[in-house]
Amino acid sequence: MAVINRIADFSQDMAAWRHDIHQHPELAYEEHRTAARVAALLREFGVDEVTEGVGGTGVVGVIHAGDGPSIALRADMDALPIEELAEDRPYKSRHSGKMHACGHDGHTAMLLGAARYLCEERPFRGSVVLVFQPAEEGKAGAKAMIEDGLFTRWPVQAIYGMHNMPGIDAGAFAVAPGPVMAAADRFTITVTGHGGHAAAPHLVRDPIVATSALVSALQTITSRNTKPTDTLVVSVTQFHAGDTGNVIPDSAWIAGTVRHFDSAVGTATEARMREIAAGIAATYAVEVEVKYIIGYPATVNWDEPAALVRDAAVDVFGPDRVQVQSQAMFSEDFSYYLQQVPGCYAYIGNGHGGPHGCSGLHNPFYDFNDEILSGGASLFVRVVEKALPR
Repeated sequence: MAVINRIADFSQDMAAWRHDIHQHPELAYEEHRTAARVAALLREFGVDEVTEGVGGTGVVGVIHAGDGPSIALRADMDALPIEELAEDRPYKSRHSGKMHACGHDGHTAMLLGAARYLCEERPFRGSVVLVFQPAEEGKAGAKAMIEDGLFTRWPVQAIYGMHNMPGIDAGAFAVAPGPVMAAADRFTITVTGHGGHAAAPHLVRDPIVATSALVSALQTITSRNTKPTDTLVVSVTQFHAGDTGNVIPDSAWIAGTVRHFDSAVGTATEARMREIAAGIAATYAVEVEVKYIIGYPATVNWDEPAALVRDAAVDVFGPDRVQVQSQAMFSEDFSYYLQQVPGCYAYIGNGHGGPHGCSGLHNPFYDFNDEILSGGASLFVRVVEKALPR
């Protein structure tokens, strides 16, 4: 792996920054300590402009190197409401019920490492906008930064980001043009009947029976209402009803997620869900209310930025270590940036278990692999050098 030598020299500094952030995880829009730490380091490195409080708790830094175009590099900063269970980790979270279980601490450290090198060497012509974003985990921090003027205050020609990925070799990289991560919509459906004694079901309008039928019927949206060549996931993840064993309740409710790559598929899914709900209401003589919330859009990489990232990855990781990024049903609010400007979002391998706990994202034993920090920072730098050649 052709890591930039100077970045390798301060790899332990990057690990220390990550461990510090890991010990002090902060949830969406609460990243006050993390943002302050990031801003202080950027100023220490000599970043020309540092602006705090963008989109709530976001930080934007700008490095100038003569006249020329501008590109953005992005890292996310927020943690998850998960209790960290690894007992032998010296930098374990100090805040109960919060941890960096998705590697945003590592993403932030990699971008900080790239910023330090770019300030020292300025190996480009133009400007690099460093975007340290809050609230990626379900709270649309990217959208908040855009609405706070990210691309009007700091216009860029493209934006680039990456996410660590357990299951891909450490020291490997994955990138592809087109859709790479799914849109993520949410739904809640409430079924209201008429409860009563469980010994006299003929006197009630049972919402549990109706909701059970609804759960089964929703599965037909993917299997019978969607083309086999379209990708769609409809998952019911919650079912709540009743609170005692001898009473049929008045109501029940379910909730879940819809994942897709095509907004037309999402629109058709919502429409079919409402049709099924109306049918259940008529069949079981109950009332059914559907709340459908459109979430993050699909993450769709632009062709030229994806090709540029692939070339940069080959320089850093070698041609045999760069693979085609497969489509995933996870979602990512980087998608909002890609609706505004060209860009690319790719994966850096985090490894396969072992001492780094790469057992999967959003897992209480997960840990970011410090061994990939130098490679990720080097990749950011190579992207800058190719996008803004000096």
